[in-house]
Amino acid sequence: MNESNRTIDPSCSDKPPLAIDIILKLDIFGIILYSVLTFMAAVSMLVFIEECIYIYRKVPSNKKSVIIWVNGAAPVIGTMSCLGMWIPRATMFTDMTSACYFAVVVFKFLIMMLEEVGGDEAFLRRAAKHKLKISTGPCCCCCLCLPHVTITRGTLFLLKLGSFQFALLKLVFTILSIVLWTNGKFDLADMNITGAAIWINPFVGILTIIALWPVAITFMHLRVTLRTLKIIPKYAMYQLVLILSQLQSAIINILALNGTIACTPPFSAAARGYMMSQQLLILEMFIITLVTRLLYRRQYEPLPEEEHDDNENTKMVALPESA
Repeated sequence: MNESNRTIDPSCSDKPPLAIDIILKLDIFGIILYSVLTFMAAVSMLVFIEECIYIYRKVPSNKKSVIIWVNGAAPVIGTMSCLGMWIPRATMFTDMTSACYFAVVVFKFLIMMLEEVGGDEAFLRRAAKHKLKISTGPCCCCCLCLPHVTITRGTLFLLKLGSFQFALLKLVFTILSIVLWTNGKFDLADMNITGAAIWINPFVGILTIIALWPVAITFMHLRVTLRTLKIIPKYAMYQLVLILSQLQSAIINILALNGTIACTPPFSAAARGYMMSQQLLILEMFIITLVTRLLYRRQYEPLPEEEHDDNENTKMVALPESA
């Protein structure tokens, strides 16, 4: 009985601590850690602001908005993570803000690839003699029997709609989650069948997969055309932000809810898991921000007209010539 009383700390079942409680209990290592991570988040945002100024001065008007949105993914997530690190009780809101921003980035990345080839008309003109192979990830990478799709205005509209629905519905479900939370009906730790989180989060996950599919299809068909614009490392950075901000955070939070991550006063197990996730994201987004700056800081000139190359591996399928 005494051992049980000694090992259970009251803070292990409490809400996340207030910001002032964290500040008062920081030791030397904590002060250094929080200071360095806050500095990284601040530098990430300053680099992003400087990049925005460069884009407005050097980039054609049709590409400015989409490139700024895509560039902002890492610094925005890093900044929100920094706020969540200092104010643990706001973690749900900072995570939702980051997720809503990235939902827009998914759609903007698709638009950016189209703009890099000259816009919708140029994309349709370049792809007039090809068909799209839609058996790509994350939805249908194993469904090799799927038919190839002719590239038309309708096809392009469906690709855009597939990604845009996530940007719109993610915002709708975020607002719904906040409304339910204010009424005590939404709790990320509530895994009961009657809880709202157990229904909303999987549905948002399905929407995410659906939104990533059109982006993957478009990338696979333009990666050779846009290879001189470093589209492959750009896509890799976009995917890395997705994995780190969504999958990594989800894994850490699940481990915390299951008790794998121990309680450390003043943090409960769940709060400590969220804290670890925020700290990792700040460091990771700082590195991605610097890499992204190198990738997007270039001269933006129109692509040369497409040359016919039978050996070019674009994963497009040529249409048979009509008799």
